[in-house]
Amino acid sequence: MLKKVIKYNDFDGNEREETFYFNLTEAELLEMDMTTEGGMQAMLEQIIQEKDMPKLWQYFEKIVKASYGVKSADGKYFDKSPEQLRKFTQCLAYNSLIMELVGDSDAAANFCTGILPKNLSQPTGDGSMIALTKG
Repeated sequence: MLKKVIKYNDFDGNEREETFYFNLTEAELLEMDMTTEGGMQAMLEQIIQEKDMPKLWQYFEKIVKASYGVKSADGKYFDKSPEQLRKFTQCLAYNSLIMELVGDSDAAANFCTGILPKNLSQPTGDGSMIALTKG
C-alpha cells in the first residue's frame, strides 16, 4: 500500500496537503494483466518505445483509478467504491498526482512500485518485478 501526501490548491485557491492511499492486490493485478492484450508489461513497454503520450496518460489514469481507495481506521478494509473514486477524481489532488506521474519518471516508477503488494514489489536479479504466476 502506498501512503502518498499530495499538495494542491483547492477550488478556492487554498493550499492543501492531504494523505491519500493507493493499493493493488494480486488478484486485481492478475485481472488487469489477463484482460490486457499481450499483458500489461508488454503494453507499457510498447507505449514507452513509441513515446505515445496519450496512451501513457491513459495508462497512468487507469492505474491511479484502479488503485485509489479509502483505508478503514482499523486497516481491515480498503474502500474502492465508485463514490470514493468519484470524490477523489473531482478533487484537484487527483490532477496534481496525474501531472506529477506523467511529468516525472522517477515519481511514476515509485508510485507503481508502491502500489504493488510487498511480495511483488521486490526487484528480481534482472531488474524486473517478481512474476504474478510461478512456473
